[in-house]
This record gives sequence, structure tokens and C-alpha cells, in this order.
Amino acid sequence: MTHRKARNSSVMKAAARISMVATAGIAMAATSTTASATSGNLYMSRNMSAAVDMARTHADRVHVDQFDESFQVHEFGPLVAVTANNRATAESAGCSPLDPCRSVALSYQIVTTAGRNARLINATNISRAVNYHCDSCQTFSGAYQFVVATPQKLTLSSDTRGRLDDIHREVAALRASHLSISEVQRRADALAQQVKTILDREVASAPRTAGGDPLADFNPTVTLHRHVA
Repeated sequence: MTHRKARNSSVMKAAARISMVATAGIAMAATSTTASATSGNLYMSRNMSAAVDMARTHADRVHVDQFDESFQVHEFGPLVAVTANNRATAESAGCSPLDPCRSVALSYQIVTTAGRNARLINATNISRAVNYHCDSCQTFSGAYQFVVATPQKLTLSSDTRGRLDDIHREVAALRASHLSISEVQRRADALAQQVKTILDREVASAPRTAGGDPLADFNPTVTLHRHVA
């Protein structure tokens, strides 16, 4: 169904900004709407970078059916420090038991890091689903974070990018799927496993050494952080 996005109050906007700063340790300007995705690379210095991605929905009697998704890829080279923050938040509030709300938020974040500090990434992956006076509402959030660590900088191949784009389209297609919440979760989990398999194949041929830096000699890894609510 189609709907108009509601304007949030200045208080809600300020609260969203404060939350992101507290978790990521950086300042960013963000505008939140009824269904909104926030993403981006926030470069702090030559040797420090941060990636922040978020999907957020709020369903109520005016906006009964809400869906939002974020699917972002961040490719970083050798850095001293990398912070990755991924969030999915779904809320339903005050809907009638005869006309319950549906609120779904899905966020997929892929971060590649390299070098001796690649496995020291500060990664945060959080999902939150809440019903406010909305007992019959269907609310689901899923946060999926993939951290790729390699000795040398990894550039995803065009084939891998194409496969990830296909999965992104499947995630977006869940908006109009009319699946039950339990089936949405099953499908979201299955797509996350597909992403993991694609990335595992990509790093299988990555170099095991950094070419002169013994502290960066390790087997490339792909770590999946999953949090659903």
C-alpha cells in the first residue's frame, strides 16, 4: 500500500542523532521519517573510519503498514581503527485489534577491513522491535552485519557485487510479499546466509599474507553478526 511519510517532531530528530553519536562515537546529522534508512561512510581521519547504517519503521493508525530496509557495502583498506554500527528498529503503536499494524525493519551491513588491525574492528549490531499499546500488531526487526577481515585490501569482484545486488532486490521485495512475520524472519535469515556464502567464496582466494608485515599474516575471515527482535 502507499502512504505519506509523516513529519517527526524536532525532539524525535534530536533523540535519533544523540543515539547514533553515543553508539558510534561520532557526530552525524540524520533525518528520521516514518520509514527511513540512514547510511554512509563517516571518515574521521586518514587512518580511522566509521560506517553507520540503519533501517527504522514506526507504524500507527495513520500509517498501518510500514517496511524499511538498508543494504550497504563499505570497503575499507588498512586502517588503524574502524567502527561499524548497524541498527534495525521497528515500532508499532496504538493500532486497533481489528486493524492491527505491521512494522518491519531490515538492515544488512557489509564491512571489509584489512591489515594488522583488521580483526580489531569496533562492531555494533542491534535490532529492536516494540509494540506500544498494540497487542495484535506484527512487529519485526532484523540486523545482519558482515565483517570481512583480510591481510591485504579486498576489492569485491563485479560478480560478487552483482550477486549482492540480486540479494538486495530480494530483501526489498519483501515489502510487497504479504508474508507472515515468522516467514519474513525465515526469509531474511536465509538471505543473510546467502550473503555469507558469497563473501566466503570471495575471500577464499584472498592472499593469506600482507606482503612484508608479519603481524598481518592471517587467514581471511567473514564474521556474521545477527540480531533479530
